[in-house]
Amino acid sequence: EGGDVKLKKCNACKSVRYCGVECQKEHRPQHKRACKKRAAELREEILFKQPESCHLGDCPICCLPMPLDRNVSTLQTCCSKIICPGCDFSDLRRAKELQVGGEAYGKCPFCRGPVPKKAEDFITNIMKRAEVNDPIALCQMGVHRRDEGDYSGAFQYLTKAADLGDAQAHYDLSCSYHNGLGVKKDKKKEVYHLEQAAIGG
Repeated sequence: EGGDVKLKKCNACKSVRYCGVECQKEHRPQHKRACKKRAAELREEILFKQPESCHLGDCPICCLPMPLDRNVSTLQTCCSKIICPGCDFSDLRRAKELQVGGEAYGKCPFCRGPVPKKAEDFITNIMKRAEVNDPIALCQMGVHRRDEGDYSGAFQYLTKAADLGDAQAHYDLSCSYHNGLGVKKDKKKEVYHLEQAAIGG
């Protein structure tokens, strides 16, 4: 900031400041090549930076890092929380201990809401969470629509989830652009979403 004039950074390279739009336009021919090079360097720094944990983050119960293999973790559809296998096992053991008259405990280990017993209830819970723009639920609905063969609907859900920063949705979108499912094949967008998924962990 110089005097009363607030200097604005170049949006691409972040290394040059301008007093206004006209100033930036005048400097553009001289700055273009260096800007493009620096922007690419910044992109690579972000892309190849080792994330602190996987894109799933930490377990909301024990606060330990989630395993990289998402298949061993459990999604709680009532609250869209993903629980690590250790906490899931502990909850199952607790449920068995609390069985009364043959009826299981049947509550979510995080929010204590009722656990769905039917596939229809599972989808209903996911849809409720998707309606309030929960990125995990939106991604799950996208996968569900894709498995049903509704590729256009899947693309819409995955796009919303990706816009909210869901790394898994970015990866699924890259697959959609690669295979042309619900959208035209686009190598550039495929690579973009793959990179966003990598940056997300």
